[in-house]
Amino acid sequence: MRILALETTERIGSVAAFDGDNVLICNDLSRDVQGAQSLAPGIRDLLDQVGWLPADVELVAVTQGPGSFTGLRIGLTTAKVFAYATGAALLGVDTLHVIATQTPDDVDDLAVAIDAQRGDLVVQRFRRNDRQQIVPIDTAALVSVDIWLEGLLPGMHITGPVLRKLTDRIPAGVEMVPSEYWPPKAATVARLAAQRYVAGERDDIWTLLPHYSRRSAAEEKWEARQQHEADRADC
Repeated sequence: MRILALETTERIGSVAAFDGDNVLICNDLSRDVQGAQSLAPGIRDLLDQVGWLPADVELVAVTQGPGSFTGLRIGLTTAKVFAYATGAALLGVDTLHVIATQTPDDVDDLAVAIDAQRGDLVVQRFRRNDRQQIVPIDTAALVSVDIWLEGLLPGMHITGPVLRKLTDRIPAGVEMVPSEYWPPKAATVARLAAQRYVAGERDDIWTLLPHYSRRSAAEEKWEARQQHEADRADC
């Protein structure tokens, strides 16, 4: 099983090659150019490093979100085009689950948070089951930073890239996972996708869509304007 995995929800994305049960290489994308300009060269360089042709890839795995609008669109579009062109299978993987899965094995219960902008976070709780797999115990929710921080209790473990901004606000007794585990990595995307592929799961190239953390600012402004006009019409 040869998997090409893409992770583009963070400012610095990554790509990975997975074969059998092993991650062969996981490369961070270039910090010097924007995501759209670094992803295609990053994939090309990765395939060259492992000696694969595009047609050798059997599965393309990509983070589906939540995450940034631009990053998710770039990642999913690239994954779909690559899968369509090569005939590879396609799987979208939840970003929060990726972050939770790469947490150290001694953490059994944790909360994951990513930045949703405008003072909000997308958060979700996970727990390690009897098979040592990290699984969600609630659904992802959009909450304000202040409300999330107020709900953290001593002894809880937390993780996620937004902690870079919140380190000095974390309540006493709450344990932050080491920072190297905060950002989602393509290597973890590959591992989760491999498990789902073996279980028979596949995504449709035509219907797979990103899971945004919220609607765009333009959409929210349009809805507010429509509501304002409707309210005026009722007066």
